[in-house]
Amino acid sequence: MKVGLLFHFILSSVICMCHGKDSYFSDNANLVLPGSYNIAWMAGVQDFRTFSLLTFPGTHDSMALYGGPEAECQSLSLMDQLRAGIRFLDIKVFALGDTLYVMKGVMYQHSTLKEVLDIVKSFLSEFKTEAVLIRVKPESLEKNLVNDMVKNLIGNDQNVWVTSGMPTMGQVRGKIVFLQKDTFTLGLPLIDTATKGSNEVSNVGDKDKRIVKQLNAATEACGGDNAILTYTSGTGFGTFWGMFLTPKRVAEQVDPWVNQYLRQFYPNQPRPCFGIIAMDFPGFDLIQTVINLNWW
Repeated sequence: MKVGLLFHFILSSVICMCHGKDSYFSDNANLVLPGSYNIAWMAGVQDFRTFSLLTFPGTHDSMALYGGPEAECQSLSLMDQLRAGIRFLDIKVFALGDTLYVMKGVMYQHSTLKEVLDIVKSFLSEFKTEAVLIRVKPESLEKNLVNDMVKNLIGNDQNVWVTSGMPTMGQVRGKIVFLQKDTFTLGLPLIDTATKGSNEVSNVGDKDKRIVKQLNAATEACGGDNAILTYTSGTGFGTFWGMFLTPKRVAEQVDPWVNQYLRQFYPNQPRPCFGIIAMDFPGFDLIQTVINLNWW
């Protein structure tokens, strides 16, 4: 019995020591950037490049920092995500009264959409070469109300892109770019490469295969009139064999694999476009791997 307890203690210690240390997966809430890191990476993208020909690192359920293991998908604050290079945000909202609350399922994420937009605007006012894409997904019963509520939040702000025409990089510098999908109709039309059940994980190896199919579909669709989105995130919650695979446990295995998969394209000239790659708990080096796909 004592040997078993000792083994369990040692195993737990190893897991704790490894947690957050992987450069491709990270659940560390404290962002430490290299001294030479250039936060404004989009400054290196030519103004004439079509926005849909870029590859963007993003986060899935970007504000899901609360609610326990089954709900939490990120560790970094919104501002730190942006500073680390994230340029796509996945925001789920619930309309109540005159406020849009940010949610993860039934869990309130201690923020409103107005607060999210204010943080992004603050970031863009400092780093004017950048652009941030935002997908707003209504979770309310009356989803059509969300459009009007977002319009009221935006007002006449010229630094928010709400039209469906695909811009060049130069046209959206310093701006929030909304993405339209289903009942949310502001911004660029969005194609999600997810297929039925692609978020459900009972075997991580099967998840890897799904991601390959999704990224192949994304490459074929890049450069058109739509933004392309691939989620690498997943959870075993709700499945029998994967009931203990929380979003974090999936990301621990998937994030290093995604990094390795993407790096095989580095010798390509030009490198392929994948659109938006939205991840759970991405480490700094994985974010950089995605960004570096843009340099020909």
